[in-house]
Amino acid sequence: MQQNTSIVRWVFIAATAIVVGLILWNTLAFFNELKENERQKMQIFAEAFKEVSSSTILINANISKISTEAIRLNSTTPMISFSHADSIYNSKNIDERILKSPSKRDALIKEFKSEYKPLELKYEGKIFQTVYFGNSPLINKLKYYPAILIVILMLFVTVIYYFNETAKSSIQNKLWAGMAKETAHQIGTPLSSLVGWTEILRSENVDPEYILEMEKDIKRLETITDRFSKVGSKPKLARRDIVSETILAYDYLKSRSSKLIHFKISTPNTPIYVQLNSQLFGWTIENLVKNGIDAMKGKGDIEVIVETSSKNALIYISDTGKGIPKRYHKKIFTTGFTSKKRGWGLGLSLAKRIVHQYHSGNIRVLKSVQDKGTTFVISLPLTDNA
Repeated sequence: MQQNTSIVRWVFIAATAIVVGLILWNTLAFFNELKENERQKMQIFAEAFKEVSSSTILINANISKISTEAIRLNSTTPMISFSHADSIYNSKNIDERILKSPSKRDALIKEFKSEYKPLELKYEGKIFQTVYFGNSPLINKLKYYPAILIVILMLFVTVIYYFNETAKSSIQNKLWAGMAKETAHQIGTPLSSLVGWTEILRSENVDPEYILEMEKDIKRLETITDRFSKVGSKPKLARRDIVSETILAYDYLKSRSSKLIHFKISTPNTPIYVQLNSQLFGWTIENLVKNGIDAMKGKGDIEVIVETSSKNALIYISDTGKGIPKRYHKKIFTTGFTSKKRGWGLGLSLAKRIVHQYHSGNIRVLKSVQDKGTTFVISLPLTDNA
């Protein structure tokens, strides 16, 4: 299915490229044809101008009338004529202010010469007038037509891509929510049974220490169930101390991790308040720490640091694992992306969703060095400490 979708996508891209190419080719051909017509029109104008300017031709009134009319009808092509005998410039279809300014006039003549070869009007072998002419307003407008067309097509393709990605994201979100709620429902039934079993064990005089540990794990399962039930709905945020919430998540992970993992935490002695959903925040810390443990292959150091900037609370989570190549620093937060042999690539994408969408914060790879480790940083907006 995925392969077929990829083929369809490439066929669509190829078809779009062919259509764009054909449109541009036809536009260029049309533009060149107009330009050649403009050139021919100027040639006719030059011949007419030559006839009108020649005293020997003026005897023939019919020819003079036709020539004069050809000159008069030229109302689009801009031109500047220079009379060599008296060094006077005249213009047609050009603002007179340009003609009166030598610098602007010379600049325009230079532009005209780059577009068309000037017409030299001769009489008895001598040049008596030079005519400089440029593109008509229509041709100048058409020059930008291909670029405008490309921009419009690019915008069209971008809109299609955006709606396609939005639709795909919407489907993924619904699938996520459905799977999460179903998981919460499935866990709920055996969880209720485990609560009952702890009561039976307590009545059988089982070591209370065992029951206490079981209750801790049951409490954890209840938290996980509650987390999954919140996926797909907007969670409620409350003013919480990020320091105590981070320590709480840290202590749980430390107590449930291998002794080969060395944990270290550094936090301020004063509270830092943010708008937070405690369960989802704990889930984020758990995902990042477990990701680090996997990167270290179950042996190494995990360090958690809590600090503040002027506007945000900052939580740094570092490991001493294999590191993440720079080209993957953004991709690792994409749903389904994973560099592991096993796994669905959901942990980090879920962490980003929780931080970015639910808490209006940010999560990113701060730094990563091959075979030395990675540091993630979470930033959450501070709230009033009152």
